[in-house]
Amino acid sequence: MKKDYYEILGVPRDATQEEIKRAYRRLALKYHPDRNPGDKEAEEKFKEIAEAYDVLRDPEKRAIYDRYGHAGLKGEGVSPTHFRDFDDIFSTFSEIFDEFFGFRPGRRRPVPEAGADLRYDLEISFEEAIKGVEKEITIPKRTTCPFCDGSGIQPGYQPQPCPLCRGRGQVYQTHGFLKIGTTCPKCGGEGYIVTNPCKHCKGRGWVKEHKRIKINIPPGVDTGVRLRVQGEGEPGKHGGPPGDLYIVLHVKPHPFFYRDGNNIICEIPISFVQATLGDEITVPTLNGLERLKIPPGTQPGATFRLKNKGVPYLDRKGRGDQIVRILVKVPRELTPRQVELLEEFERIEQEKTDTPYRSFWEKVKDYFKKWQHTSKGEK
Repeated sequence: MKKDYYEILGVPRDATQEEIKRAYRRLALKYHPDRNPGDKEAEEKFKEIAEAYDVLRDPEKRAIYDRYGHAGLKGEGVSPTHFRDFDDIFSTFSEIFDEFFGFRPGRRRPVPEAGADLRYDLEISFEEAIKGVEKEITIPKRTTCPFCDGSGIQPGYQPQPCPLCRGRGQVYQTHGFLKIGTTCPKCGGEGYIVTNPCKHCKGRGWVKEHKRIKINIPPGVDTGVRLRVQGEGEPGKHGGPPGDLYIVLHVKPHPFFYRDGNNIICEIPISFVQATLGDEITVPTLNGLERLKIPPGTQPGATFRLKNKGVPYLDRKGRGDQIVRILVKVPRELTPRQVELLEEFERIEQEKTDTPYRSFWEKVKDYFKKWQHTSKGEK
């Protein structure tokens, strides 16, 4: 004779569903196989408790049992062999355990997920990078559907429990005493399915829009700098926070300025006469024109420094300098008179005994004399 289900759970026949749940929880935790390893008697007791609860928690099965007893349940699929393995038992146990902690089948509490970050590549001019600028950009992005508030469900309707996982979001497979849960393939782990999707967003929970955003670009940025705009990424799921927007800057090259760290380099061409005799020239800077004295005898490639005319530091006060590099122009075409004057200049220069040119060629001659002498000695 099978034991009475009410007697197994230790509740009266008029017990409420809440009393049945509490009794099942207490007994299931007591006789659970994990708490009684190797105890066959506890294992059988646990099966009895699970079978009894499976019947008494279901109003239809309970009504049949109250009227016809165990015999009436044979057509309902409940028998001593109903729980052939621990898959059914653990499924029932997990279900009631979830209910006691507020996770009801079909009402699974979804986990909040942060929205995805977005990237926007922005090209700015050299001057804008140095001085800073405010830009307004337009980005395509997803925003929470205003009609369903991101649920994806048509207003006035409710989601339905997933028929495969019964609202748990996972399906289980049992191998001996090892129970493995995997994400439910039907609902994707949500625990519910949407039978009436929102008509505005077609059940996605989001809509696409083009949003205008103002960006403050600080002075001193360079290519590759990323600016973060918090909360302007994709919307989160299930109440999760939105992602962020990252602005990646690309600085366009300047016609005659270029950067070296926080210094600005500018190459200025002058004539060889200016380099020889000296002069005062005009130099462009990012803040206008500056006067620069070129001393007599300035050599090609010489550099001059204009203090605090460079790029502002991003991490501290102050700024770099502007470096002026001198390029000496050599004329391509000369008039006969210019040729005559230059030849005269060269003759006078060669007559000097202390010119750098004379000193250099004397060193060259001495070198080759020693080389020839060494070569003959070796032979």
